Amino acid sequence: MAVYQIIKDGDPVLREKAKPITAVNDAALRLLNNLRDTLRETARGVGLAAPQIGISKRAFVIEIADEDIYYEMINPQIIKMDGREEGWEGCLSVPGVEGLVPRAEKLKVKYLNREGQECELFAEGYLARVVQHENDHLDGILFTDKTIAFNKDSEEEGE
Repeated sequence: MAVYQIIKDGDPVLREKAKPITAVNDAALRLLNNLRDTLRETARGVGLAAPQIGISKRAFVIEIADEDIYYEMINPQIIKMDGREEGWEGCLSVPGVEGLVPRAEKLKVKYLNREGQECELFAEGYLARVVQHENDHLDGILFTDKTIAFNKDSEEEGE
């Protein structure tokens, strides 16, 4: 498969509402594989959305290796959110910046898997945060749009 360069903040594709994937076919599977390979190659992230590799399609992957978690989500829709918590986030498309972001503590997301089957995931805590972060990418939203405080040390490192 292919490893893509991560698109950085300022590129218009990160601000577009991504288009739905109309069929889970070879192209969709190739996109999922390329997202996985690119995420693993970076070795710094836990999620990657298609717009972050320049492809305006509604898909992302999540891998939290130390918890043995891996999800591929096509056309995800968050259908329920509960609670609220604040947590620190960063983003491969906004290197060197960390922000304190309020997110739902728990959620339910509906999506298609690589077999084209409709799935539901109930997520809470860190996984719920990652799903929301990646899903925001599909709507042209960066975590910095929702940040209530920035980590100044991170900002300075990115300069």
